[in-house]
Amino acid sequence: MHIQTPLPPGFDSGAFTFGAARAAGVSAKRLRSRDVEHPFWGVCVAAGTVHNLNDRCRALHKRMPAGAFFSHATAARLHGMPLPADLEADPLLHVSVIDPDRTLRLAGVNGHRVATSPGVRSVAGLPVLEPISAWCQLASVLELNDLVAAGDHLLRPELGLATAPEIAARVVQYAGNRGALRLRAAEAMIRPRVESRRETFLRLFLVMSGFPEPETNRDIPLPRGKRRVRGDLVYFCYKVLVEYDGEQHRTDTAQFNRDAERLHDLREAGWLVITVRKGSTKEWVQGAVDAALRSRGWRP
Repeated sequence: MHIQTPLPPGFDSGAFTFGAARAAGVSAKRLRSRDVEHPFWGVCVAAGTVHNLNDRCRALHKRMPAGAFFSHATAARLHGMPLPADLEADPLLHVSVIDPDRTLRLAGVNGHRVATSPGVRSVAGLPVLEPISAWCQLASVLELNDLVAAGDHLLRPELGLATAPEIAARVVQYAGNRGALRLRAAEAMIRPRVESRRETFLRLFLVMSGFPEPETNRDIPLPRGKRRVRGDLVYFCYKVLVEYDGEQHRTDTAQFNRDAERLHDLREAGWLVITVRKGSTKEWVQGAVDAALRSRGWRP
């Protein structure tokens, strides 16, 4: 059985360029062996080491010219913004350069050129367009609700990605670009502390159904001796709580028990809790929320 000659130090882990390896004395034949893959033209990696977006971006970074940066949907994903499934699965990477630099043209890459130098952040060692600008770029490809979900992510305080005034200022600057009107509408609808895309969609659905807008992920005080809990979509003045249950904790017995205790404490404190799941119909959600709010004095 033929045993491959090990790659020299510096080329035995991570991505590297074909040219750099050849300059270090690695033969072209060795670089075409089955234990070396080529995710992009001129880029080499050990076979089986490119598993996700970050891996692909690290590989492509080896071929990116100085000053180039990840942008558009790629930047949004690197910042953790939730996107529709087709964009999450899209293998195409977006890379921008500043005019007059030449657009990067490679298979698997969508190259862009921007007129002015934007803010660029380092994310896991990669040059990435700052999050607000990346979100603005999404306005030309996302539907309104999807754009709001991505924008909600920016306002999660624990992430420190952006503040509401910063977003508002950037939206004004974006006027005249594709999707600017949709972006302005989305900016007015984004909210802080939202922890999932489904929570965003549920909140927007409640408002579109004619219900008051709930507060997002607020702490709910309970009687003395009970720990404070946090609710997804909270109607404080009616003591009605609407929550989205992704059912991800069903296999975690300890978490399941904590959730049951939390639900008991809320109901004991006089809260009406409506749990929405993936299979819940729109009609059921509307009926349940309408009945709960009306029972507490709300009228449309």
